[in-house]
Amino acid sequence: MFHTETEVIDISAFLQPRVEPEIGFILGEPLTGPGVTVEDVAAAVDRVVPALEIIDSRVRDWRISIVDTIADNASSGGVVLGATTTGLAGVDVVSATGVLEVNGEVAGTGPGSAVLGNPLKAVAWLANVLGERGVALEAGHVVLPGSVTAAVPVADGDVVTATFDGLGQVTARFGKVSG
Repeated sequence: MFHTETEVIDISAFLQPRVEPEIGFILGEPLTGPGVTVEDVAAAVDRVVPALEIIDSRVRDWRISIVDTIADNASSGGVVLGATTTGLAGVDVVSATGVLEVNGEVAGTGPGSAVLGNPLKAVAWLANVLGERGVALEAGHVVLPGSVTAAVPVADGDVVTATFDGLGQVTARFGKVSG
């Protein structure tokens, strides 16, 4: 599901692809809930990276309920991580603004606080919910806490870039790739 910025992502592998700009967290230490706090998450994060999540749906026109979303693998389609990472101390993930561009046109902007008021809070929530089910987030895991803007559709030939204050940018290129 991971794609590099240098590859063309095969648009034909998706049905109704959309992209979302996210602040990605790469864990350096495991997080095992319940009881994980924002402070625990901050201590466990090794690196922060700009990311583009590719979401997709098998449900026509994205008319999905929570049950549909679960059955559809949480609409998960793929992810592109930026080439540059930074330590958590080097960026204010709450106020960092993300700008999403499609083919050079701004498609949306939003701060990190658009994700539960603090994207670290979303990671703590995830660690706690998983912990209740006997699952831990492990060192090396990449966690995408949620988008800072609305998702936007992508099509063949589109170039999507997300730029975040203090983090840099990430780009995804979509096209038809012959097998």
